[in-house]
Amino acid sequence: MSDQVAMLRGDTVYRVHWEPGTDVLLGVCHCGAEQGAEDPVVLWDWLLSHPEGHGRG
Repeated sequence: MSDQVAMLRGDTVYRVHWEPGTDVLLGVCHCGAEQGAEDPVVLWDWLLSHPEGHGRG
């Protein structure tokens, strides 16, 4: 068994990263657009509203 984990890719993959030492979450859409927010609900609303509200980052 390998210790490496494959990174998911595709048109329905969204990522949320936490910026250590802050309350900021960084959302990354499958199209490459990025958005920071402190409220996870706001961030997920933005991610799932694709393509409205954002384009390629």
